[in-house]
Amino acid sequence: MPLSVQSKPKLAIILSRFPFPLEKGDKLRAYYQIKELSKTYSISLFALTEKEISPEHKSQLEKYCATIHVYRLRKWMIAFQLFLSFFRDRPFQVGYFYDPRIHSEIRKELNKLKPDYIFCQLIRATEYVKDYHYCPKTLDYMDALSKGIERRIEKAPIYSRWLFRSESRRLSNYERQIFAYFERKIIISEQDRDLILHPDRLSIVCVPNGIDRSFFDFPSSKPSYELVFVGNMSYAPNVEAVEYIADLLRDLPEYTCLIAGANPSNSVKRIASKQSRMHLKGWVEDIRTAYRDGKIFVAPMMIGTGMQNKLLEAMALGIPCITTSL
Repeated sequence: MPLSVQSKPKLAIILSRFPFPLEKGDKLRAYYQIKELSKTYSISLFALTEKEISPEHKSQLEKYCATIHVYRLRKWMIAFQLFLSFFRDRPFQVGYFYDPRIHSEIRKELNKLKPDYIFCQLIRATEYVKDYHYCPKTLDYMDALSKGIERRIEKAPIYSRWLFRSESRRLSNYERQIFAYFERKIIISEQDRDLILHPDRLSIVCVPNGIDRSFFDFPSSKPSYELVFVGNMSYAPNVEAVEYIADLLRDLPEYTCLIAGANPSNSVKRIASKQSRMHLKGWVEDIRTAYRDGKIFVAPMMIGTGMQNKLLEAMALGIPCITTSL
């Protein structure tokens, strides 16, 4: 029998992004965590955002959350915090998402709410609750961000490699230091857990991603392309994958490829415009239609960390997948 809202323990969830629409891996993971946790907890969601959240998107979370607090990041404060990060040896990713005004507002709401538990996704948001010690806290590292940045060093332009090296070191130190502020820690895979450089990293619980049941029941259709690749097309590992696929198509003149996903970068648009057998679709309302439009799903991932939802979704739809050992 489901618990009533009044009898459910109170859970505060802190996110660096509003978890809808589901165009990014962290949003996807957070959305389904909230959906599942709402069966046991009365959830108060605290989410940062860089842009206005539409009522339609907010309504997708209202059915699972008792209260929703959305905090708009100010562009000038982002720039200021990034500047301060140079002198504090704090990761730039942490500085980017930190705003002292928002910190104060979240603290006031937590003092009123008096949650039984706090759940924080990604180290980007930990500054807001790391010093709140009135209830147990769980940190979802999700993946080893430091290793993801380290893998991008050699791919980066020579003039910016020093910045990636600095950020990788800062993230590695921060991942280790923040460990002690949270009673419980989870991460997406054993592979990522082993990259957290803390002596007690084996105590981090691995909670892999899953797939919504709807992916297993989606009707099949005749594919229009030999290959398909999906993802957030402004994410560096995906941009590099598109470059690889474009090179691959030069050696496979009989093949065509569909590239689908939100926010295609200028690099992705330029690559697609030069390769006539690569079709860039951008945002797709139901991403399952894009998967079904290809005979083979390719994911040439060379950098990045974590678990690729795109591969899990393609396999759930029964589509053959080709990827890298990474």
